[in-house]
Amino acid sequence: MEVTCLLLLALIPFHCRGQGVYAPAQAQIVHAGQACVVKEDNISERVYTIREGDTLVLQCLVTGHPRPQVRWTKTAGSASDKFQETSVFNETLRIERIARTQGGRYYCKAENGVGVPAIKSIRVDVQYLDEPVLTVHQTVSDVRGNFYQEKTVFLRCTVNSNPPARFIWKRGSDTLSHNQDNGVDIYEPLYTQGETKVLKLKNLRPQDYASYTCQVSVRNVCGVPDKAVTFRLTNTTAPPALKLSVNETLVVNPGENVTVQCLLTGGDPLPQLQWSHGPGPLPLGALAQGGTLSIPSVQARDSGYYNCTATNNVGNPAKKTVNLLVRSMKNATFQITPDVIKESENIQLGQDLKLSCHVDAVPQEKVTYQWFKNSKPARMSKRLLVTRNDPELPAVTSSLELIDLHFSDYGTYLCVASFPGAPVPDLSVEVNISSETVPPTISVPKGRAVVTVREGSPAELQCEVRGKPRPPVLWSRVDKEAALLPSGLPLEETPDGKLRLEHVSRDMSGTYRCQTARYNGFNVRPREAQVQLNVQFPPEVEPSSQDVRQALGRPVLLRCSLLRGSPQRIASAVWRFKGQLLPPPPSVPVAAEAPDHSELRLDAVTRDSSGSYECSVSNDVGSATCLFQVSAKAYSPEFYFDTPNPTRSHKLSKNYSYVLQWTQREPDAVDPLLNYRLSVRQLNQHNAVVKAIPVRRVEKGQLLEYILTDLRVPHSYEVRLTPYTTFGAGDMASRIIHYTEPINSPNLSDNTCHFEDEKICGYTQDLTDNFDWTRQNALTQNPKRSPNTGPPTDISGTPEGYYMFIETSRPRELGDRARLVSPLYNASAKFYCVSFFYHMYGKHIGSLNLLVRSRNKGPLDTHAWSLSGNKGNVWQQAHVPINPSGPFQIIFEGVRGSGYLGDIAIDDVTLKKGECPRKQMDPNKVVVMPGSGAPRQPHPQLWGPMAVFLLALQR
Repeated sequence: MEVTCLLLLALIPFHCRGQGVYAPAQAQIVHAGQACVVKEDNISERVYTIREGDTLVLQCLVTGHPRPQVRWTKTAGSASDKFQETSVFNETLRIERIARTQGGRYYCKAENGVGVPAIKSIRVDVQYLDEPVLTVHQTVSDVRGNFYQEKTVFLRCTVNSNPPARFIWKRGSDTLSHNQDNGVDIYEPLYTQGETKVLKLKNLRPQDYASYTCQVSVRNVCGVPDKAVTFRLTNTTAPPALKLSVNETLVVNPGENVTVQCLLTGGDPLPQLQWSHGPGPLPLGALAQGGTLSIPSVQARDSGYYNCTATNNVGNPAKKTVNLLVRSMKNATFQITPDVIKESENIQLGQDLKLSCHVDAVPQEKVTYQWFKNSKPARMSKRLLVTRNDPELPAVTSSLELIDLHFSDYGTYLCVASFPGAPVPDLSVEVNISSETVPPTISVPKGRAVVTVREGSPAELQCEVRGKPRPPVLWSRVDKEAALLPSGLPLEETPDGKLRLEHVSRDMSGTYRCQTARYNGFNVRPREAQVQLNVQFPPEVEPSSQDVRQALGRPVLLRCSLLRGSPQRIASAVWRFKGQLLPPPPSVPVAAEAPDHSELRLDAVTRDSSGSYECSVSNDVGSATCLFQVSAKAYSPEFYFDTPNPTRSHKLSKNYSYVLQWTQREPDAVDPLLNYRLSVRQLNQHNAVVKAIPVRRVEKGQLLEYILTDLRVPHSYEVRLTPYTTFGAGDMASRIIHYTEPINSPNLSDNTCHFEDEKICGYTQDLTDNFDWTRQNALTQNPKRSPNTGPPTDISGTPEGYYMFIETSRPRELGDRARLVSPLYNASAKFYCVSFFYHMYGKHIGSLNLLVRSRNKGPLDTHAWSLSGNKGNVWQQAHVPINPSGPFQIIFEGVRGSGYLGDIAIDDVTLKKGECPRKQMDPNKVVVMPGSGAPRQPHPQLWGPMAVFLLALQR
């Protein structure tokens, strides 16, 4: 049946109207979802209030032609004007489980290339209430004796919330107020983080030993429940106190098992103990149980501060810290310092010379150094001094000074660092002093000053160091904008003077500095040199892809330009047409070459010359391609989405029509349009109706219109529209059209609400009733619904048709009311008729009432019609006359009966001017639902025009 109706789809010839319907974008933000503050207009662009953890839904309603593109952005807060990096390209912004940090101002930016973009904003206010924290403090004065004996006590309650919380203090079940008696004071302190209220108990009395509750509330805004915390104050209440089983500094050897106990020495209530490590978390394998911390087989990386903290919300937390030092040594270095006083950089007889030795150790101050000369211990003398902690050198450094250097002082010096009595291996460094010991020089090998490599390949930068001893080479970047090396470090050491880079990229190009280190060599001014790294990379061209449209017979110039590349030049350019290499002239147009671009000229666009052109540009490193799609086919149509009330419903046939409007994109770019090919297909169906629509000259911005009829309620359809010129078919545009029921003031034309659209014709649920009406159809029914009540389908008998009903199962009770309120209508006639179908089936049916709410002198509801009791498993129609005196609304009120078998449904509500039909509907024409045992008479609204005609012949 559905296919037959679709094949009979009538396509009414279109007409053109208006010029220049292109319009700049306009936007409006609608808040939906789980907003807990909903204003009357429901479209406030000021503040959207939502509870933390709920779903945020913002919709940007846009108008303008062509259809604007929407982009959502957000600022961190209302005072910031910088967008976050992330943005959402969708008309509907949806955030599941919104967090407080996601509050702020949201911007909807709509643009369509016409005029300036439209920007609207809304501030999202996320409401939350954390669990309160209650802490107890005493005055800092006399601390002798019991903690809370003859003391002033402060109970501090702190909470984070939005909006600001209200505090209520209770002693037991009694609420306390400010200055309730001389011993109680409640105030808000200054300079506190979060919201805080303090309950001050002055000079504790016996009655002050009790349970105290701090209750916080945001006055149930957004349904956020109140929170509370309770503390019992006694004469033994005391802050935590701790002691450690080890010294605050604990030095151990690597591989040992470490156990530290943190012992409670006081605190009521019983404090909670927690271990932490800084920096970073506890070591892998460490076990913290209560106050005991165990670290098996400790290693050097486990060194650090370990904190034991005890808290019981009384006073300040107690904290004890253990500085764990695991013995270790690494990085033995030496320095040769010539005579500083004489500003010499060379070793000379008769001048002073200092040799220094240093290791990085834990603990640093426990390291001992021993010097040897030619394998024998160095002996102190007037000319040989060994010092420690030279102020010019790193801490805990050993220096051997040779005064008035003699030839006999030449030799090999050995510095040995050790931890006496610890199982840590010694570290040593050797220095040779002779006439050949000279300061370093550094240079770049010949031909290596400029290194050129291709992107993605490895590179090696090299500097040569001469001298004895040869120190390490330190590499850095000279370019200020790229201060870090590819490794992410500002400085990198290489023992052989070679900086190796893997997979170089173009941003690594630049100048690199190599310099000698001042350790493991002479402690003199560093020597340095520079190396230039050039990274070659393939060209980048524009356009990467371009759609070229031109009328038949007109010339076209294609140009492929080089944007960047290394080297920055075009070595070769090759043109292809449909993958085939273009031969040289004169058989094809000439391709002109230039250093930064390549051009191809087509003298005339023809069907044979239409197609894909490629220009492959190379710079000897790689190549890039410009792609041109040349044709004379028309651009796609631009559907017009701002048509007012495009849907027209038809009462008798249960069909609807749709006003389809569009403009043609750049109609003058190609040959004149001859016609459009229109294809209409119901979603989830395969068959489509195809129609050719002839047109005359179409101008840019001209609004074209076509009316689609006999579309089935409530189905959606895919519409495809393809323009045709002498060249052939152009670009197709498609869109989905949905059935939306019209929301109009009553007039002489049909205004029937079938409830097929989610907007239910503008009807709303009354906020003052007990429960709501429900929209459903046979496909969305609960399979476990109560039998022997309610309709199986809507009035049309199709499973897709929707209706409204009240569900009377639990938790509904006798007398509960559900009200469905229509939009506000302006009265322009004396009499109106409300027609609707109702279904009242079940032994517990209550009542269905129709009320009229007059807005002439304030809202006033009057009963216009009422029906009660079981009326059978049939849809029946009612016609109710009303005569409102001013603006009015109609209300359908369903009242729950004595049990759950009392579902009531309504469908096809019509409001028309004039009096109601005098003759009510014949009982033989009611629609009997399947399963009732009675024959089913089709409703006239289900008949097509041919069925109505045949029925007239029978009569």
